Amino acid sequence: MADRAKVAVLLSGRGSNMAALLYAAKAADCPFRIALVSGDKPQAPGLLLAEAEGVPVLRLSAKELGREAFFGQLDDKLREAGADYIALAGFMRILPADFVGKWTNRILNIHPSLLPKYKGLDTHQKALDAGDRVAGCSVHIVTPELDDGPILAQTEVAVLPDDSAETLAARVLIAEHQLYPRALAGYVSRELDPSWIEQKVGELALELPETRSKTSHGSPAWRVGSESSGKFFAIMWDRHHGEDSIGVLVKCGGQDEMAHLTESEPDIYFRPAYYGPSDWIGIRLDRQNVDWDHVAEWLRRSWSIVAPPRLTKLMRAAETF
Repeated sequence: MADRAKVAVLLSGRGSNMAALLYAAKAADCPFRIALVSGDKPQAPGLLLAEAEGVPVLRLSAKELGREAFFGQLDDKLREAGADYIALAGFMRILPADFVGKWTNRILNIHPSLLPKYKGLDTHQKALDAGDRVAGCSVHIVTPELDDGPILAQTEVAVLPDDSAETLAARVLIAEHQLYPRALAGYVSRELDPSWIEQKVGELALELPETRSKTSHGSPAWRVGSESSGKFFAIMWDRHHGEDSIGVLVKCGGQDEMAHLTESEPDIYFRPAYYGPSDWIGIRLDRQNVDWDHVAEWLRRSWSIVAPPRLTKLMRAAETF
């Protein structure tokens, strides 16, 4: 599969959830591949398995390096490996806020409870002590707060009358192995989904003053100004006229800028058929790790090129405060 997301897995022990992700990634239609396996303990059994399966392994010792140096080196190596996402799989270290900030919305974790219930450790015993009839597991996005990020998926597991924490944990682990690959695949695929891309562009476009959605030759688009005299500043592009990309068209500074951008960064920019001569440039959005702040800046710039002078004056005045 082309353009599969690169996932780095972090672990501290046996790595059974890492193994579930690794073997799921061997399927031809899996949208991710394991680019690196690492953790905080250089002799963790999970690293041996990853190595045996031919996956690149990084051995670091948090104990020897210290917290700051460990996470600094880890971040450097994750970027060297080209990781798009990080999957925590029994990684028993609390991530520093600055590390999480560098990977915002790019770190996932699997937790053995039905969050927001039972954050932290001893989740199975807590479920038994509370008399819960169901336990389970959750996949969530990691934020600086422990086990507090948005929940992506959950699986319920029945609690049996004679369960101990150990027997319940064993069944929940089976559910984890089923849930994690499925949830990760769905999450990394969302950015390649045309409907998700369109929604994301629309949210950014409609944040600008006096904008509204309107189709342009059948394509979703956004205009600025009045209903009668408004002008388009963004148009969705979905594999039109032989260009095999999903993206957004925005106004640029002219033909020289367009030529420079499409030649220097062809993975990001393209010259759209029919629209190109009118200074519309295409930004490819069906790729991993899109910089949406960059896209927002282009939308704002395109908006300012076609917006009525009264609006651009107001925008400039607002930016001075």
